[in-house]
Amino acid sequence: MFRRPLIALLGAWSLVALPAPATATTQTWTRGWAAAVQHPSQSEWISNWAYAGFGNHSVRQVVRVGAGGSSLRLRLSNVYGTAPLRLAGASIGRSAGGATVRPATMRTVRFGGSASVTIPAGGHMAADPVDLRVRAGEHVTVTLYLKDRTGPATNHNLAVATSYRATGDHTRNAGAAPFAERSTSWYYLAGLDVSGRRPAKRETIVAFGDSITDGQAATTDADRRYPDVLAQRLKRAGRSEVVLNSGIGGNRVLNDSACLGESFLNRFRRDALDHPRVRTVITMGGINDIMHGDTAPSTCTTPNPKATSEALINGYRQLIRTAHAEGVKIIGGTIPPFKDSPLFTDHGESVRDAVNEWIRGGGEFDGIVDFDRALADPADTDRLRPAYDSGDRLHPSDAGYRAMAEAVDLAAL
Repeated sequence: MFRRPLIALLGAWSLVALPAPATATTQTWTRGWAAAVQHPSQSEWISNWAYAGFGNHSVRQVVRVGAGGSSLRLRLSNVYGTAPLRLAGASIGRSAGGATVRPATMRTVRFGGSASVTIPAGGHMAADPVDLRVRAGEHVTVTLYLKDRTGPATNHNLAVATSYRATGDHTRNAGAAPFAERSTSWYYLAGLDVSGRRPAKRETIVAFGDSITDGQAATTDADRRYPDVLAQRLKRAGRSEVVLNSGIGGNRVLNDSACLGESFLNRFRRDALDHPRVRTVITMGGINDIMHGDTAPSTCTTPNPKATSEALINGYRQLIRTAHAEGVKIIGGTIPPFKDSPLFTDHGESVRDAVNEWIRGGGEFDGIVDFDRALADPADTDRLRPAYDSGDRLHPSDAGYRAMAEAVDLAAL
C-alpha cells in the first residue's frame, strides 16, 4: 500500500502566480486537459503541419475537458521552437461540432491584458483566465492566429482528433467554412486549466506511455482512447478525478527520438509530475524499445540499442523513485501482446515476458494493471484477442481500449 506523505506540486507550465493554499471549498485550478508536446519533424513516421510551420494561418483545435468549472486558462508551449513565437490572436469557445463554435460562447484570449503575445524559443505561456462555464466531458475549441512565419512548430503528433486550418484571421469566426484544411495533430497546445469551487485535494490521474496510451488506431474524434474510457468510468462511479493523457506515439522508455518524443526518463517530470495536484500515474511502455532494438536504425529510432529486460526494469525503477520522491503513487501496466506484428521477434517476446513478470511480481509499483492479460487471445496469449486488434497486431481497437480501461481497479487509484 502507498503510504508516503503527499506534498504540494507546482505546475511547471505556469508563468502566472498560482492561488494561495485553498480552503476546503475555495476556487481552485485543475488541469482539465493536457497534451505531451514533442519535436516537429519530417520523416516517414510523421506527416503534419508542424515541420513547415504556419504563416497567416488560423489553427482551430478541439479538446475534451475532464473537469467542469466557470473559468478556463489556456497553456501554450514553444519548447521545441527555434525562434520566438508571435501569437497575433486567440479565442476559445464551446464546440458545436467539427470546426464550428457556439457563437455566444466565443471569448477572446488575452495574455497580460494583451490580445497578442510572443513566447520565447524554449518557453511556455499561461494565458489570462477566461470566464466561460464548461461541464466535465465537454469539448472546447481553441483558435490560434499565427500571422507571421513561425518556423517548425511544437506539436503533439498523434491527437486522434481533427484540427482545422484557414488562411487569415478567423479567431472571431464561429463558422466552419474557412477551415478547409485538416490534420490529426495538435499545435502549440500544452494544457487547459479549469477553475471552479471544488475541494483542494489531489484528484489528477496521469496516463503516461506510448502510442497505446496515446490512442493509435482509436476512432478519430470519438474519445475512445483508454484514458478517455477510464475517465468515463470514474464519472459514472460519481468520482471527480481528472484523467490526463500523456502518451506519445512511438515513445520509448530509455532513449530519446528526433521525431517520437523524449524518453520516458527525460519527460516524466514535465509530462506527469508537474501537473497540479497529481495523485496517481499509470505508466505503460517498453514495446518500442523492444521492437526497434531488433531493427536497423532510422532517423526516428536512433539510437536503438538491443533491448534487455534488465535495462527496462532499471528504467522503470527510476520512474518509481522519481514519483515517490514527489509523493505520487505509480501504477505499472504490463506490456500487451504483439505477436504477428511486423516487428515481432522471439528475442523481443522474451524481453516482454520478463518485464511483465517483474511488473506482476516485483512489488515495486504501488499497484498494477494487467493490460497484457486483458488484451490477450485465450487461444494464444502472445497475440491480441481478435476482437481487440485494430488490424496491425499491435494497437488495440476501440473495444480493446475499452478492455484496458475496464482492467483498471478504480479503488487502487
